[in-house]
Amino acid sequence: MTRIPENTPAPVDDGACDHLKGQVLPNVTLTSSEGRPINVGGLAGTVVLYFYPRTGRPDRPSPDGWAQIPGALGCTPQACAFRDHHRELTDLGVQVFGVSTQDSDYQQEAVDRLGISFELLSDENLALAQALELPLFTVEGVTLNKRVTLIAKDGEIQKVFYPVFPPDDHVYEVIDWLKDSSR
Repeated sequence: MTRIPENTPAPVDDGACDHLKGQVLPNVTLTSSEGRPINVGGLAGTVVLYFYPRTGRPDRPSPDGWAQIPGALGCTPQACAFRDHHRELTDLGVQVFGVSTQDSDYQQEAVDRLGISFELLSDENLALAQALELPLFTVEGVTLNKRVTLIAKDGEIQKVFYPVFPPDDHVYEVIDWLKDSSR
């Protein structure tokens, strides 16, 4: 698994997600990396939605100063960690979706290159981010998600992880919470 550098700046809890626990996921339809529409509010069962800023691409440079933005670095390691533990999550009866503001074509490249076994959802128009009042930030004129993970059961948000750090180990927090909540 890819790791983030030890000196990566950690984000702070600014309270931007305090309102989310207990909310119902809105009926917002996003396009998946497989090209299919997914109504987030219509997802049944237990769902993990992890929001991330952006995956990098080997053929494109990261934005200037990217590694110094608290919480920005680590999207690919986070996706790979969820990929590596996807079977364990599905064995717990969970659907997993990654969500970013990148378009579906960009996300599909990441799915193919990284061998991701679940769908990424494009919120390029910020419909879900705005409906949930998620924290965002802007880099080089592009609006991106701050890293947040929501666990919902039958559409209701049961658990909110924010801030998420370090992103490459976050999947273990999610798995531990899911195991504890099923007891």
